[in-house]
Amino acid sequence: MQTVHGNSPPENAAALLALRGQINAWARELGLECAGVTGIDLADAEPGLQAWLDAGFHGGMDYMARHGLMRARPAELLPGTLRAICVCLPYWPRAQDARTTLADPHAAYVARYALGRDYHKTLRRRLQKLAERIHAAAPHGFRVFVDSAPVLEVELARRAQLGWRGKHTLLVGRRLGSFFFLGEIFTNLPLPIDAPQPAANHCGRCTACLRACPTGAILAPYRLDARRCISYLTIEHAGEIPAELRPAIGNRIYGCDDCQLACPWNRFAQRTREADFAPRHGLDAASLCQLAAWSEDDFRQRMAGSAIARIGFERWQRNLAVALANAPATPDVLRARAHLAATGSALVRAHLPAADGAPALL
Repeated sequence: MQTVHGNSPPENAAALLALRGQINAWARELGLECAGVTGIDLADAEPGLQAWLDAGFHGGMDYMARHGLMRARPAELLPGTLRAICVCLPYWPRAQDARTTLADPHAAYVARYALGRDYHKTLRRRLQKLAERIHAAAPHGFRVFVDSAPVLEVELARRAQLGWRGKHTLLVGRRLGSFFFLGEIFTNLPLPIDAPQPAANHCGRCTACLRACPTGAILAPYRLDARRCISYLTIEHAGEIPAELRPAIGNRIYGCDDCQLACPWNRFAQRTREADFAPRHGLDAASLCQLAAWSEDDFRQRMAGSAIARIGFERWQRNLAVALANAPATPDVLRARAHLAATGSALVRAHLPAADGAPALL
């Protein structure tokens, strides 16, 4: 990330309007599907954020509570901020069919966004280039964000007309569905603000995402308890996964897409054109037993440059232990469980069934 301070933005309204149109063209050239501009007054979003934190729905994500309402106050994060330029980048890859993988208890399911390279670096590079082009045309102060700071990104993107908040709390767009990443540029340029998103809710009466959630983490429309969310449990949560939630995790070893797969708007989801998001190391078609056989060195080498790398090997094995415990006890599965019992930590072993009596993998 780069922060540029101390530049006075232009005040000419016509020049700013022309620059606003140019931003769209530059964003498209950089492979970004949409770009919108919004103001930074999020005061009316603060009560909902505070209520979510007060309910403890953030679980072990202590940084959420630590940053508190700063997430809804962009000018506290970057003094002088006047606008947020919001962009999205589709990630839906050409990969093994997600539903086919989920239906196979011996297969390992990885959230589609994590099959390729780490999106943080890919999107941040694009955003940095966009910010620098804007800066060359109109020197200003800016900072780039890609899920890297306390930013209320879905709310900002909604106000910037990139879509609306779905009942699963993710952003949904008419053209793109919800399989896309969000990024922001905070700037002190007084750019024209895009017209407010119409109040109409394009989810209508649909509750497919609520019904699809395996663990019931979506308690009500727009109300998500992260402590029950499989994405939280398999990525953010560091300790033991509650025993009562493990069966519902099924074969999901990193993240979960069920609420998005169920969303009717995702029939419009565009396949990504970004090579970085193509599946690596066969992760879209790997079996649980294959991945359980990886050593720590295997994990580090194959997950280098992937978002998955940040959970570390212990959590990776823990998630595999949960999925293998849910899988039918075939000889291969029994051997894979025994291998994890022999090589894994106490945390990993705590997620395995009682001794299966099978030899460890060689």
